[in-house]
Amino acid sequence: MSVLVVDIGTSSVRAAVVEPDGACRAEHVVETLPDSPADGLVEFDARQLGDAALDASRAALDAAGPVDAVGISNQRASTVVWDRATGDPVGPGIGWQDLRTVGACLQLRAEGLRIAPNLSATKLQWLLDEHDPDRARDLCFGTVDTWITWVLSEGAAHVTDASNVAVTGLTTRADPTVFDDALLGHLRIPHRMLPAVADTSAVVATASVLPGAPPIAALVGDQQASLVGQGCVRPGDAKITFGTGGMLDLNVGPTSPPFANRGEHGTFPIVAWRRDGHITWGIEAIMLAAGTSVQWLRDELGLIASSADSEAIARECTDTGGVVFVPAPLGLGTPYWDYGARGALFGITRGTSRAHIVRAVLEGIAQRGADLVEAAEHDAQLSIGVLRIDGGMSDNGVFVQALANATQRPVEVSPVREATTRGAAMLALLATGEVTDLDDVAAAWKPRVRVEPGDAFDRERWRAAIERSRRWIPELSAVDF
Repeated sequence: MSVLVVDIGTSSVRAAVVEPDGACRAEHVVETLPDSPADGLVEFDARQLGDAALDASRAALDAAGPVDAVGISNQRASTVVWDRATGDPVGPGIGWQDLRTVGACLQLRAEGLRIAPNLSATKLQWLLDEHDPDRARDLCFGTVDTWITWVLSEGAAHVTDASNVAVTGLTTRADPTVFDDALLGHLRIPHRMLPAVADTSAVVATASVLPGAPPIAALVGDQQASLVGQGCVRPGDAKITFGTGGMLDLNVGPTSPPFANRGEHGTFPIVAWRRDGHITWGIEAIMLAAGTSVQWLRDELGLIASSADSEAIARECTDTGGVVFVPAPLGLGTPYWDYGARGALFGITRGTSRAHIVRAVLEGIAQRGADLVEAAEHDAQLSIGVLRIDGGMSDNGVFVQALANATQRPVEVSPVREATTRGAAMLALLATGEVTDLDDVAAAWKPRVRVEPGDAFDRERWRAAIERSRRWIPELSAVDF
């Protein structure tokens, strides 16, 4: 039995045919670059995204043959509105990073409603105000999983899953899989346009547009898919995905975290997945800049020719020579949530070399990883014994060792760079019965490498550097969602 996983990222759609052991039999990638018409705006063409998903899926199936099920994973909270009768998108798709509704979020905060601009709620409100101010049209709303399911099912299914709906900002505090009628009324969002909410691992539709019309058996947010893909299916299991940013997700089990919005140490509750109506909870800690800092070394400073070069250059020295780098070009996420913080290099001397700076960048990202681990442990009141990682930076040996040193925990590297695909496939196989239990998912985990911690980093010096980088733009530091 094999699964076609359609993975929707920020700038590409990847379709992969995955076997039960996690092996990828065929894949096809279609680039879908988002548009930024003005500073802070991130838009995409939903029709183009749907076409890309079809093209990538058909190409992967042409190479590998028919599949038994389909799984869909996606970046969460990006927002699409379309006409129910025609299937035509209404306005642009709005990416989760888009900040056009910051003002609306601040106004809602003054009214006692706490909604962050990265969630779907105010994006949907903005699209309706622009394109259906009277709320008279028969429109559908969905996050990207919902839209792609609509496309693959030829309009037969309007559905999302528990992991995606919980981060729309449209649900109740008591149950993040149930829409909040009072909030919908406040934002003037008609209930009729909302999708049904299904289990994460369940057959929700038929992909009738694809050869063989396989069942769509899993819908899941990308970070939750990565959690499953790295075998983090028991309380206390945790992973960090290091891409442009960094996302730590910690499995906390069947009991919801004791906070509805944000914990004392800056983490957020998430629905990791829902099966047979039962929720497995998690908490999430966020690093706003990880791989983007390495890209800065390459594109703006010209210190490296490629991101991969950072490892070899960092190995030219054994330490940073006292240089400390704080990766905060967009501010600081967990646990600080200071949007006015800015990136900083401290400790530069006449003897500082290119290698020192490159190593300092890698170690600074590792130190931020340790910040996420500490925050997650405090908020969840759980201990993380082993840290699992995936994403582009997991290929960098200097960085992986620095992460082990900073966290003082063993680090296990995913056997595939992007564990999202493997996780979505496993959830689909659970729904179809090919995989019988989450314990089978845990047993299947085999890291590519395990790195043990060496000498601990100076965390007090790191915290001093963080403090000096904060409140650089005071008016942004004052913003708290």
